[in-house]
Amino acid sequence: MYLGEIEEILDVIEPQQFVKIQAPLFKQIARCVSSPHFQVAERALYFWNNEYIMSLIEENSNSVLPIMFNSLYRISKDHWNQTIVALVYNVLKTFMDMNSKLFDELTSSYKADRQKEKRKEKEREELWKSLEQLEIDHKMKLNFTPNATHDNNTTTEPQENAAPKPKDDSAC
Repeated sequence: MYLGEIEEILDVIEPQQFVKIQAPLFKQIARCVSSPHFQVAERALYFWNNEYIMSLIEENSNSVLPIMFNSLYRISKDHWNQTIVALVYNVLKTFMDMNSKLFDELTSSYKADRQKEKRKEKEREELWKSLEQLEIDHKMKLNFTPNATHDNNTTTEPQENAAPKPKDDSAC
């Protein structure tokens, strides 16, 4: 219903007014296109079937394409509904035909951002592994003390500066 009303407004909007609302409008449309609910995504993608809306988008592709690109590209790779993926490919192809230079720049930027995210994720995983190894090393050090291997007949004096052995909270 919301998307239907938006389309009705866009059918009669003047190009000067469209320029004023394009950024917030297409941010919301990008969210709708990204919806896991296929009917919401499908309805938002149908805007690209409307000739007048397409003319507005084409006139303002330098503004609209950067807003929509990340959502569209991500959906093209991982949306569960194949109909949505096909519609997204059509929209991406339309954008590529409209402004191939900007499309290529956005594609490169998107891929570079994903590589950066993957590197950060790998660094995070390596940090966690090193922290886990430090924890294991620390527990091993606590369990292996010089007084830990003594005869029952031998009594040892308590050490004044010895730290108390931590409780094992692993059962909690």
